[in-house]
Amino acid sequence: MKEINITSIIEELSYDELTEMDQKLINNAKESTKNSYAPYSKFSVGAAVLLNNNEIISGSNQENAAYPSGLCAERTTLFYANSRYPNVPVKTLAIAARTENGFIDEPIPPCGACRQVILETEKRYKQPIKIILYGSKKIYIIKGINALLPLSFDAASMDK
Repeated sequence: MKEINITSIIEELSYDELTEMDQKLINNAKESTKNSYAPYSKFSVGAAVLLNNNEIISGSNQENAAYPSGLCAERTTLFYANSRYPNVPVKTLAIAARTENGFIDEPIPPCGACRQVILETEKRYKQPIKIILYGSKKIYIIKGINALLPLSFDAASMDK
């Protein structure tokens, strides 16, 4: 048997340590939680992306009583950005979440489906996406989806 060791590097920062642009993206993601439709889970998620043309696009999670019919904030935001600016790469994705008691303390990572969409977006534009995960007590910065989705499946996997 051979063991493979996979390491991910995630930076932990405070809000004050972020660049002005990263703070702006977090603020957009936090503001977007107000547009969330989360009557079932009461868990509102907002996302904001910075595109290479310096446009900022934001979105929120949209639930449905038939749970699989809803959509996460990350995918809502990326799909809207890609449809509005189909030839403009995504530089950065910021994600924030809150409950009825306020913003959560710990950063939340994207779900598996969102990770796959982030991967596809990186492959589409041939560049990594910086991911910022907001928590009121700490913030994580990830330099690309590979840190969250090692051994990923993409179009190249079908060529093997």
